[in-house]
Amino acid sequence: MRLILVDSPEEVRGNFYPLALSRPLWELRCGFTSLAEKLIARVGASDVAYFVADYMADAYRAKARRPVNDSSVLGGDDLLIVDPRVKADSFDVAAKGPSEVGVDEQGSVLYARVAKDDLAKLHKTQDTRRKTQDTGRKTQDSRLKTQDSKSIAEFIGAAKAKLPNVRSAVPAWRYIWDLVLANAEQITADFAAAGRNGIEGMVEQPTAIRGNKKDIYIAPGVTVHPMVVIDAGGGPVYIDEDAEIHPFSRVEGPCYIGKKSVLLGAKCRKGNSIGPFCRIGGEVEESIMQGYSNKYHGGFLGHAYVGEWVNLGALTTNSDLKNDYSTVSVMLDGRRAIDTGSAKVGSLIGDHAKTSIGTLFNTGSYVGAMALIMATGKPLPKFIPSFAWFVEGIVTKGFGKGKLYETAKMVMSRRNCQWTDAEQSMWDAVFKMTAPERDEAIKKGRRAMLTR
Repeated sequence: MRLILVDSPEEVRGNFYPLALSRPLWELRCGFTSLAEKLIARVGASDVAYFVADYMADAYRAKARRPVNDSSVLGGDDLLIVDPRVKADSFDVAAKGPSEVGVDEQGSVLYARVAKDDLAKLHKTQDTRRKTQDTGRKTQDSRLKTQDSKSIAEFIGAAKAKLPNVRSAVPAWRYIWDLVLANAEQITADFAAAGRNGIEGMVEQPTAIRGNKKDIYIAPGVTVHPMVVIDAGGGPVYIDEDAEIHPFSRVEGPCYIGKKSVLLGAKCRKGNSIGPFCRIGGEVEESIMQGYSNKYHGGFLGHAYVGEWVNLGALTTNSDLKNDYSTVSVMLDGRRAIDTGSAKVGSLIGDHAKTSIGTLFNTGSYVGAMALIMATGKPLPKFIPSFAWFVEGIVTKGFGKGKLYETAKMVMSRRNCQWTDAEQSMWDAVFKMTAPERDEAIKKGRRAMLTR
């Protein structure tokens, strides 16, 4: 059996922006691991392939080490095609069995199980459609020649049309903040699934460990300095390989600290998932950091999702609770406010965003990828578009995307990572995708300058 993860179309992926601008949905983190790792473990798959948006295919192919947008994987074996929004812990569909397509109430395909014997008729349907669409042009064998996301969309369409459809009630993630709100519970579940506890790293004394020691795992290579408190009274604490916890840090469970991350006297409150290679100071609560990002200094981060290669300047702080305790709304497109249904939602911060010292984010703030933020001394607008230079209280073009790329290249090199041509091509596409909301914000900023 081959597991195939298929990224959602843009209108669905938009619910997971700005984090999904530069990665497929299954790379998003919740608990210890990504959504992909959870689905792969749930299904028990060793043969895995991916289909992503075409603009990110080359960049993702360099990272995935598995087939990406390769239509040859749609043949030769039983297939289980899954929408990555499906919640792995509730996905009880057998990996093998008769062909069927699971659809939700709106008719969207959540999964397709395709027996090997049924593959031929699906490919035949694809070829027929292409002959109809491309009159006068010889149709190529889709299993071998097509190297883009169009082939999987056609294949799923053929499966839905030709195979038995069943109504599926499998829960699915709907918005990016859903991952944040579920994170504490997911950490607890992942700790139980990992089946590890005890101290294998170095814990220097004096260090205080509270709660049941069975709810703590300190991996090999970890260094816990003196004067650290690890509190598992409210949930498990998992500190992954080669992480380092500096003096006067307090780590409250449920919590996951990723590989080679460093806590610098941090107040790491409950519900945090800190990805690999992060540096964390100040106070962080119920937040997810994808990885390779810095919150080195003081300031509060709560109920937030922070992407990769982000640097939050000293005293950068977000609000995650409104003064009237009402539910928080978020603008994912800069225009339409979406009620999250939760009283606690902080910031959604895209990859490569940078903030100056003293930056203040409002509840439910959207901070686009590659955004550069200068503090104003008061809470910033709730929507800052990608590639924006927010200076003196307005969105500007600044010095353009070229300068942002130079910074990204420098930052990545400091962690022995490379800014590639494929990476830049992907970000060029993101720049074009996000142009409408950015251009609108820039025009608004120009009008504001004229009235000063």
